[in-house]
Amino acid sequence: MSMQSKAKTVKEYLAELPDDRRESLTTVRDVILQNLPPGYEETMNWGMITYQIPPETYPNTYNKQPLMYAALASQKNHMAVYLTSIYSDVETKETFVREYKATGKKLDMGKSCVRFKKLESLPLELIGKAISSMNVQQMIEMMERVHKNKGKKKC
Repeated sequence: MSMQSKAKTVKEYLAELPDDRRESLTTVRDVILQNLPPGYEETMNWGMITYQIPPETYPNTYNKQPLMYAALASQKNHMAVYLTSIYSDVETKETFVREYKATGKKLDMGKSCVRFKKLESLPLELIGKAISSMNVQQMIEMMERVHKNKGKKKC
């Protein structure tokens, strides 16, 4: 199964998965939901389970899409947790990487995703900490700062 699932609901998405992946993603999802600050919504977007700021809370996004805070996906060769908070702030990312490595687990990370093949390779407590780290207002302010700076030319 790839990132572009056609599932309309989280329940449908999880039902499409093989048993082992469904169990792993359900466990990670539970950690996300337990640590998700108020104001974010869980939905399906971009073919993934997405945790985003509802459009009615923040409609004026740079791409006319809801602001994604986190996501959970089953890819062809791995599963992934997407964490916008660590992608958009260098210091937060460095702290996350340092704390991840301190767990003794091997980090396989892209720009904003942490890839894992087995649930045991993911430090769930650290994922929960990352999820709880940014409330909706902080996320909006960070994204406005990031996108304002993208338009500036460097000499």
